[in-house]
Amino acid sequence: MDLLFSDITVITMDDARPVLSHGFVGIEGKKVSYVGEKPPEAEAACVVNGSRRLIMPGLVNSHSHLPMALLRGFADDYRLKEWLFDHIFPAEGKMDERCISAGVRLGLAECIRFGVVSCTDMYLHLSQIAEAVLEAGTKANITNALLCLDMDKFDFEKDRGTMQVREVLANYKGKGDGRLIVDAGIHAEYTSGPEAWRKSVAFAVENDLRFQLHLSETKDEHEGCIKRYGKTPTEILSEHGVFSRKATAAHGCWLTENDMAILASNGATIAHCPVSNLKLSSGIAPVMKMREHGLNVALGTDGVCSNNNHDMFEEIKTAALLQKYLTGDPSALPAYEAIKMATVNGAAGQGRENETGRIAPGYDADIIMLDLDAPHLFPLNDPLAAVAYAARGSDVCMTMVQGSVLYQNGEYKTIDVEKVLHEVENYVIPRLK
Repeated sequence: MDLLFSDITVITMDDARPVLSHGFVGIEGKKVSYVGEKPPEAEAACVVNGSRRLIMPGLVNSHSHLPMALLRGFADDYRLKEWLFDHIFPAEGKMDERCISAGVRLGLAECIRFGVVSCTDMYLHLSQIAEAVLEAGTKANITNALLCLDMDKFDFEKDRGTMQVREVLANYKGKGDGRLIVDAGIHAEYTSGPEAWRKSVAFAVENDLRFQLHLSETKDEHEGCIKRYGKTPTEILSEHGVFSRKATAAHGCWLTENDMAILASNGATIAHCPVSNLKLSSGIAPVMKMREHGLNVALGTDGVCSNNNHDMFEEIKTAALLQKYLTGDPSALPAYEAIKMATVNGAAGQGRENETGRIAPGYDADIIMLDLDAPHLFPLNDPLAAVAYAARGSDVCMTMVQGSVLYQNGEYKTIDVEKVLHEVENYVIPRLK
């Protein structure tokens, strides 16, 4: 055994024994090899004493735009349509590969610091994102989603998203020991059209890819689709085969009961982004109704420009509180179920359900450690409540992916953060002005 966490509080995310108050977790190579309440018989090369510490599965951010870390505080306090078309799209038009290279590393550094081990990410210049993910040691499902505002000029093969996904499939597929997965996708119903949807689905089928999209994020988007097609976004996209692929659909604030049934029957995942949706006044996703339909609901931050951080602990708490408010029931979405959305459910949405999201023998050693010495985490009457309602990303003192430590006690092991900050300050910011 290479490493043993000894006598430590463990949140396993195993329904049979979700919490071990004095647990032992062993790691061999990239995998968890032992989980129990007694020390293993095998000796460990390194033992970490768990006094005043808690370990749990690393968090999965099910909807992100990592390079948007460059736009933190760039366009706050606008409605989505004005925010996107008047501010964000023009700024993104100024970003070159060098900007994206710096931005994705800035985003990944923040994720690693806050205990995020995997992201479902959608953005431009996909090769730069793939390279950064492999270098940083994290996991990610990535795509450059198809976006065409003038379908009369649409050419699938010449579309930037298509070309970049093909390039990454050719150059990066299978690299990183499974850490990098390439998805297909469309930006949204309202930023494309039926021909784009059909060809995107055919491309996904041809290459056996999962799918990403934004779905029913705002009331205007949802109702606009009904005016155009006489159907909701979910209904019209389903007719064109979009949900025949395993899809992660971000937001879902305005889904109907029929929409939820369609998505659930096709094994889709909703990436609930509560903080971003509140900040843009987009709406509140009816998570409890989604769960009643059997939908897999995960959590995401969305882009930093609409959040303004990658702190998934903030998303866990906000998601739980919103459902308690919506339902008038304080028992709705309890702590364990809210944490599941950021671990187990997120892993399932990425196709990694047998790989990450739990601390269990045979799973990848994707583990984070929280420092319990902070006053806001003391006393630890209930570890699940502490994580769901009191913890912050800054409480993470170690992030590990496949048995490799990426961050520990203020030290980044894989990203030169000072170099990244210098690049953003001296190259990116002047370019975006």
